[in-house]
Amino acid sequence: MSHRPFSSPRRLAAVLTVFLAASASAHTHWGYTGHDSPESWGSLSEEFRACSSGKSQSPVNIADTVQGKLPAVKVAYRPSEVEVENNGHTIQVNYPEGGNTLTVGGRTYTLKQFHFHVPSENQIKGRTFPMEAHFVHLDENKQPLVLAVLYEDGKTNGRLSSVWDVMPMTEGKVKFGKPFDAASLLPKNLSYYRFAGSLTTPPCSEGVSWLVLKNHDHIGREQAEKFTAAIGSHNNRPTQPLNARVIIE
Repeated sequence: MSHRPFSSPRRLAAVLTVFLAASASAHTHWGYTGHDSPESWGSLSEEFRACSSGKSQSPVNIADTVQGKLPAVKVAYRPSEVEVENNGHTIQVNYPEGGNTLTVGGRTYTLKQFHFHVPSENQIKGRTFPMEAHFVHLDENKQPLVLAVLYEDGKTNGRLSSVWDVMPMTEGKVKFGKPFDAASLLPKNLSYYRFAGSLTTPPCSEGVSWLVLKNHDHIGREQAEKFTAAIGSHNNRPTQPLNARVIIE
């Protein structure tokens, strides 16, 4: 079975712009509640049309899957100087330098940032989780890949505490006080589901490779509540129709 990247060249400029920016658009306001909620994104701007007309949108409900020989994921993250940002839509940890890579199917991707959604965006057989992390990568051709980790209810997550301790409670950025290793947030077993999808925020550009890990982490209730207080609301887009896509495991 072929594992070519899911993205197409005509979408790359839009995808790269969104991944590296603090928000999808400097001119069009969008959000998760009221008139700017996900159901309205496609009508807020011509740039956001894919949010309502796209056929390969994310997130999805992972229920019916197809068995396949998926290549192993190899992560080579290292402690790096990062900044923690509250961009009004999420808490995001930005990587200004290279050197943190993920390799799958013979392609190597560089970690650009990771961020969180409370509650989760992707579902497993209709189940929504308390939180989801998205590790956003680009390869040398600017092809995007998102590695997702789902979090269950549990005790306080000490590996997240250092990020939570410095997260801005209003919009802004802070330098992380010491090098941070994103590998500490990943499970040892990197088995995953794979599907073709999109950004889960405007402009909802398609052509994104999604890897959702089967092994979950945990988060404490107070940590989830602090995140929601910093953002001002939940920040999950509802699941989207699968249409003709297949989810491989």
